[in-house]
Amino acid sequence: MVGLRVGHARVPGDGALSGTTVVLAPEGGAVAAVDVRGGGPGTRETDALDPRNLVQRVEAVVLTGGSAFGLEAASGVMAWLEERGRGVRVGPEPTHVVPVVPAACLFDLGRGGDWGARPGAATGRAAVEAAAATEPGAPVVCGCVGAGTGAVVGGFRGGVGSASVVLKGSGVTVGALVVANGVGSPVDPGTGVLYGAYGDPSFAAGGAHGGAPAYPSPEVRAAAALRLAEARERSGMPPMNTTLVVVGTDAELTRAQAQKVAGTAHDGIARAVRPVHLLNDGDTVFALATGVRPLTEGRDPLALNGVLAAAADVVARAIVRAVLAARGTAGPGGEFPSYGELYGALPGLGRADGRGGSNGSVGPGR
Repeated sequence: MVGLRVGHARVPGDGALSGTTVVLAPEGGAVAAVDVRGGGPGTRETDALDPRNLVQRVEAVVLTGGSAFGLEAASGVMAWLEERGRGVRVGPEPTHVVPVVPAACLFDLGRGGDWGARPGAATGRAAVEAAAATEPGAPVVCGCVGAGTGAVVGGFRGGVGSASVVLKGSGVTVGALVVANGVGSPVDPGTGVLYGAYGDPSFAAGGAHGGAPAYPSPEVRAAAALRLAEARERSGMPPMNTTLVVVGTDAELTRAQAQKVAGTAHDGIARAVRPVHLLNDGDTVFALATGVRPLTEGRDPLALNGVLAAAADVVARAIVRAVLAARGTAGPGGEFPSYGELYGALPGLGRADGRGGSNGSVGPGR
């Protein structure tokens, strides 16, 4: 999407399975909002996004692993922004700024085997540097990268996913970056189909030509259920999770409108993960608007509806892509099989090999 760039960084070490993802706004920032619905959130600077409060725009948003410890990654992003004079001006000199960097964390402690391996300021700086180095229009790298390095959703390996759409008429782009790490499952146990694939022609067996999602055979479903149950038992980790989302648009939005977008985008999580918003989830959605394109030429009070509907759609689609891009892993921190391992590559559901690099930008796409 116009002006928003994404960078990933991973915590180093053999026992580490965690990382940080940064969404970097253009210089001057973006209108921002947040909506938190999980019962166990870990956040930083989210009060600043309340439309009643002072801060008008933010320069970056941080999504991070490491539970509450990982929120320290935002400090590295703040330092990087301050060095460039990007933030809220608070003094007479251009360098007198306080970068406001909202952040949210997910639970992945110990999934690599080392409980103390978690993101810090250095991880945050590496992620924002990766975002800044991204070429405009580069695709977002998905799978087990950045904040999704140690993600697990419903016992399956989770990760980062993205999707976007250009609205007809207005030409407004709406995109989503997700880190799928929910307590609930992304898979319908009765069919083996990803919940988020239902009703979306992008994932139909006929691809863009329509049709129903491809159903795994009963034998495949039974073997997958058994393997997943065994993996959960061996892992023995508590179901502490959280799905994180950034919805971005190039539309010109007020802060109140951005708040509405963040709230409606939660519907996309509910379509793709069941159950959702539990007490041991911290589900958090940020909305960013760069303001490049007006919603409508007139003053139609309902012009926002297209963005609201698209936000939920692209979030659900991005969660499907995150699960498909994930690679299974097994180690001292537990066994987390991927959807592709258990169900195979299904027609119409795309790749499940998780290949990719380290950064990208959210832009018009499928």
